[in-house]
Amino acid sequence: MEEIIFETEDGEVSFFIIAETKLQGKSYILVTDSPDDTEDGDFMVLRDVSGAGDEEAIYNEIEDEEEMMAVIKIFNELLDDINLEV
Repeated sequence: MEEIIFETEDGEVSFFIIAETKLQGKSYILVTDSPDDTEDGDFMVLRDVSGAGDEEAIYNEIEDEEEMMAVIKIFNELLDDINLEV
């Protein structure tokens, strides 16, 4: 799995990208905090909110429940061995 490092107010946090997808022109990633065992790790679905002038990708958590459910449905279809629930 590819590691991605986020800079937060509290310092750096590492996550591992499980899958990527697009929905209605927006990019999303599914990440976990566990590099080895995805069953025991916590999952997050993040939306790319980067602008055209941004040098690095900027990701935010999805707050809209409908959007979250639509993206989770796509990830569940892409990944046979994972069943995500909100």
